Amino acid sequence: MAQEILSVAVWTPIPEMEAASLATIRELTSIVNAKGYGRDLLYRGREGNYVFLRYWKSEETRRAAQEDPDMLRCWARLGNEIQIVKVFETLTEVPTDKLK
Repeated sequence: MAQEILSVAVWTPIPEMEAASLATIRELTSIVNAKGYGRDLLYRGREGNYVFLRYWKSEETRRAAQEDPDMLRCWARLGNEIQIVKVFETLTEVPTDKLK
């Protein structure tokens, strides 16, 4: 079984674009779920930043999504709706029982 891959993006909406950006995120999440690419979680900080977590099912599904026209259209739109603060493309779990 393939290992999930965690990607994290921290972003803020461009002024007057918060509703539009959240609609685009909902559309992206819908595509990810419908096509079985993975699963998404969205959090909002007190400062107004959003933290978006995507658990890709595998490297193969992530590659497929990066070439998916529906996903590409949403990402292009999102680029006009948000300001990226930080992105972590691939995070690897560190088992805490192995820490010394």
